[in-house]
Amino acid sequence: MKYLLAICGLAALSACSGAPAVQLGPDGQPAQRVYQIDESQRGEITYRMLDSVNALRQARGMGPLQLNAALTAAAATHARDMAVQNRPWHFGSDGSSPLVRAQRAGYGGTLLGEDISETYQTETQTVGDWMNQTGTREVLLNRDATDVGISWYQESAGKLWWVINTGRGGGASSPYGMAMAQ
Repeated sequence: MKYLLAICGLAALSACSGAPAVQLGPDGQPAQRVYQIDESQRGEITYRMLDSVNALRQARGMGPLQLNAALTAAAATHARDMAVQNRPWHFGSDGSSPLVRAQRAGYGGTLLGEDISETYQTETQTVGDWMNQTGTREVLLNRDATDVGISWYQESAGKLWWVINTGRGGGASSPYGMAMAQ
């Protein structure tokens, strides 16, 4: 009988030490896992996001967006600035609007929209979230858009600040030093 009790006790203890407990955040929800981006992945991630957006546009009979270096520079500036301000919003710490940032970066076309995000999510999850909201979806699916700038800033703790700008008439130019076919 005492062996049976010992075996039952060990079985109960081993059941308690099974799978690791899920870490909860301050809101009581499961804590987000950090999606760490290495600088060497910048081009790969940019093109994965571009491909995702263009696939969504193509499914709706729209033309693809082409990367534009000036819009990408404006997006990069704003992603970093949002992190410094620690808030996702469309105004820079100097009061600049998306239009002013695009002009400062040398964009020669018409800025049509800007989507932003503060998250720990991947680029494809972020595009998915933008598609689930009317205003941000309209930026990605604007029929007049021909150009896009994509960038992000990642804090040391892993939080990502994503920015995508869309425009028309600025011409395609790669932010990675390669000319792109138009």
